[in-house]
Amino acid sequence: MNVYRSTSVPTTEDATVPSFAVIPGGQVRDALDGREKEIVEVVEAAYRLHADGRTVNPPSSFLRFPDRTASRMIALPASLGGETPVDGLKWISSFPANVRSGIPRASAVLILNDPRTGYPFACLESSIISATRTAASAVSAARGLSRDRPRPTRVGFFGTGLIARYIHTFLEGTGWSFDAIGLYDVSAPSAAGFRLYVEQSGGAAPITVHRSPEELIRTSDLVVFATVAGEPHVADPAWFDHSPVVLHVSLRDLAPQILLASTNIVDDVEHCLRAGTSPHLTEQLTGSRDFVHGTLDDVTAGRVTVPRNRPAIFSPFGLGVLDLAVGGFVYEWVARAGELRTVDGFFHERSRYG
Repeated sequence: MNVYRSTSVPTTEDATVPSFAVIPGGQVRDALDGREKEIVEVVEAAYRLHADGRTVNPPSSFLRFPDRTASRMIALPASLGGETPVDGLKWISSFPANVRSGIPRASAVLILNDPRTGYPFACLESSIISATRTAASAVSAARGLSRDRPRPTRVGFFGTGLIARYIHTFLEGTGWSFDAIGLYDVSAPSAAGFRLYVEQSGGAAPITVHRSPEELIRTSDLVVFATVAGEPHVADPAWFDHSPVVLHVSLRDLAPQILLASTNIVDDVEHCLRAGTSPHLTEQLTGSRDFVHGTLDDVTAGRVTVPRNRPAIFSPFGLGVLDLAVGGFVYEWVARAGELRTVDGFFHERSRYG
């Protein structure tokens, strides 16, 4: 059911100013909770549209601060085509110092625009949407990169914040189970909090908080990097001799020599090889992109086969079209439930001639 988007191009006479809705985090959570399998399908459909050239996803714009070098804000404009097109923008901040105060590192809003008129018709709390599309993308990659090898039974989380929590939730919600769960974080309280969350989620797998990164990686055949690292800090390829599947979600943890010894899958080549990511540093070191073997959609569609005798690394830069896809899912769910909170008179000038 399409409640906000149209596949047709309107004439001048039938274009109207849409109402404007605000969807807070509670409604976003209710729309997404327990629907992990559906969201993975939504994200994979968006990847297919992107691969088919039916999206517009320009480079993200970074706002950085000379007096707060660890913090940044990012604008992700995008346009998603298909049967229910939508345009929009995610505006997300990353302030790592927030965690010292016990609040999440990231906060975000998502603006959805009507492709017929360009008018924005919704503003959604988007930290949950961002974490959800990241987790769905990671789970899709875990499935694709494991297709031609034994399914991982030992998962290790390197970094134990909100993104790691969502990835764990999506793994469980899409049918994954593990014989062992490993954790490592430079913050002992964060590791302890994540352990408590996993225990309360009802899983039966034993949980180990590892003493070192090497111990975590060597004892995991699915490794999830979800840190706030700004530059590579894991540099020994020997730690990956057992050829794990690696979800390199935080993008800047791995040194180039590790990528050069691995099969590398990205979400979008042009987007991922920029902004000082590990793949970008590898390109700068080698002067080539030959180490990138394909995109996640290539793997999902069977165009690229991932060998089982070397590490398989998924490095997603994060595409704005995924936020639009998940945000559109949320908007439709809230609208169908009759719970849209519209702002009367948000657009005051509704006629060109007054």
